[in-house]
Amino acid sequence: MSKVANLQKESMVMLKETSRTFFIPINFLEPTLKKTVASAYLCMRAIDEIEDHPEMDDDIKRHLLLTISEMLQTDFDRDRYQELIRPYLHILPPVTQRLADWISVCPEEIVGKINQSTAIMAGGMAKWVEKKWVIHTKEELDDYTYYVAGLVGTMLSDLWKWHDGTETDPELAIAFGRGLQAVNMLRNYDEDLERGVTFVPDGWNRDDMFNYANNNLAQADLYVKSIKNKRILMFCKVPLALAHSTLKALKSGKEKMTRKEVEGIVEQLKQEEKID
Repeated sequence: MSKVANLQKESMVMLKETSRTFFIPINFLEPTLKKTVASAYLCMRAIDEIEDHPEMDDDIKRHLLLTISEMLQTDFDRDRYQELIRPYLHILPPVTQRLADWISVCPEEIVGKINQSTAIMAGGMAKWVEKKWVIHTKEELDDYTYYVAGLVGTMLSDLWKWHDGTETDPELAIAFGRGLQAVNMLRNYDEDLERGVTFVPDGWNRDDMFNYANNNLAQADLYVKSIKNKRILMFCKVPLALAHSTLKALKSGKEKMTRKEVEGIVEQLKQEEKID
């Protein structure tokens, strides 16, 4: 097995370890797109682990995120990256330590787009680390959710266009990412409060956050309507259906959906789209 093929295989293993939710729909994509989306997701997950790190000092987070952003906008240098993270290897997870590997398995003709999106995300995350994640207004909530999730939506849209010319609305793509993120925020609402972080704007309550999530998911429903490629459509529909169902579960007082409920939703979508 070639080095690239081996790394691609390892990227799928890493994806399963870091996000079971993302791992389910990615398997509906055709092989080339599947490998590309996996490596792109892992690039973004690598920096997300820095922003979310519970032990790392905020100044160090900012330094790492801003330096990585700058590196991704030029010629990413593996050795320089390893030098940058060396002092923090004992606390950084493998997905972050191996950022250079995830970049290396992206097809050459699209890796620039992925690096650009990840660079913008890293810069935005650094800004919010500096702000201590304090959100006062809906505009600030939109800004934060754009950097940590909306950019995933726009990156995916770039990949759909590159793959087969699929055109999607960029604003709806951002809402797609935002909606999924808002559901995660609601799911982690109490846990975040315990560690002194709240993403809720001034004057808002939990119901306002539910409305925010529902409004973005409604736009995400419009986003998927424009997708004709059945495998890409299935990839998008699975997390969207799970997000809608998770919101209903949270609203009724449940913490999360059961694995059986998740499997049932995926199976129903497969039958609807006539896909295996």
